Amino acid sequence: MIYLVQLRYNFRLYPTPGQRQALAKAFGCARTVYNDGLRARQEARENGLPYISDGDLSKRVITQAKKTPERAWLSDVSAVVLQQALADLNTAYRNFFASLTGKRKGPKIAPPRFRSRKDNRQAIRFTKNARFAITPGGKLRLPKVGDVPIRWSRDLPAEPSSVTVIKDASGRYFASFVVEMAGRPLPEVAPEVGIDLGLTHFAVLSDGRKVDNPRLLRRTERRLHKAQQALSRKDKGSANRAKAKLKVAKAHARVADARRDFAHKLSTQIIRDNQAVYVENLSVRGLARTRLARSVHDAGWSQFVNMLEYKAKRYGRTFAKIDRWFPSSKLCSACGMVAESMPLNIRSWTCPCGAVHDRDVNAAINILAAGRADRLNACGGTVRPAA
Repeated sequence: MIYLVQLRYNFRLYPTPGQRQALAKAFGCARTVYNDGLRARQEARENGLPYISDGDLSKRVITQAKKTPERAWLSDVSAVVLQQALADLNTAYRNFFASLTGKRKGPKIAPPRFRSRKDNRQAIRFTKNARFAITPGGKLRLPKVGDVPIRWSRDLPAEPSSVTVIKDASGRYFASFVVEMAGRPLPEVAPEVGIDLGLTHFAVLSDGRKVDNPRLLRRTERRLHKAQQALSRKDKGSANRAKAKLKVAKAHARVADARRDFAHKLSTQIIRDNQAVYVENLSVRGLARTRLARSVHDAGWSQFVNMLEYKAKRYGRTFAKIDRWFPSSKLCSACGMVAESMPLNIRSWTCPCGAVHDRDVNAAINILAAGRADRLNACGGTVRPAA
């Protein structure tokens, strides 16, 4: 079976001072075109005029704007960068309208907002039309920027269709390549696993294994507190405040990098060892409103589940989410009886049938059984005990 998957490969860029200035100009031009397009549509709506089409908007804020003295400097950057900024605006509007009409599932999406030069993340995108290239010397050639040094940690498996240049809050530059390639299914294996995510243990597997929660943010709490305290004492607008702000951003970037590395290694191991993976569809946004918000954000469940999902698709594994209202903790995995209540302070419990359960392991076993129910019922097999 041949199937195509789209993947992103990120690499660190090390632009020279002149190239940084050229990238800053490109970031600014893309932001200006985006804001001009958003402003034009907002004014048309306020004046009762019809919605401006994508083509007319491109002519107004790019083609015609370049001929005016106020926007003549838009010609200093690649036209593809400006077109892609406008494409992002059009996508944001389509998602907003689809959310209003109910065509888009999930939570409601807010209308597009104006971009600011003070945003923590700045990005521009080059497509094949921009004719970006990788030079024989291993540098990334970007139009009207130059040959930017790049640190290759691995080879690209196919020719990229686009590259996004990103500057994060800590001042680092990255190149994110989009590559479309054929999926490579791993050899089939027998084990299947259900995963119960938590805070005491990051993940508890249905086979009884428990993965400790690294609590990466908690470990660096003292260092972060000192950096943020120093930032609060600096005068607004001063050079020292900018340095302190950069120091805080770098500390947070180290935590984020470590969390991403942990999630990548664990998700790869689970996908490699199991033919099917089932997890609970947690409401992270709801849990983030509780007193456990700091710990929930530190765990990074959503990032981990997203990695499991795309790696399962890439390597031909089965992945599914179980309904968040499924009583995985209260359900006895031996007899199927559901307990009346199960407070969080109860970590082990005994069912009237005599079975003694570890709360998290029992939940993982039930998640595995519920996942199999959807997958194997058509075969007529018994996948979970009767209630």
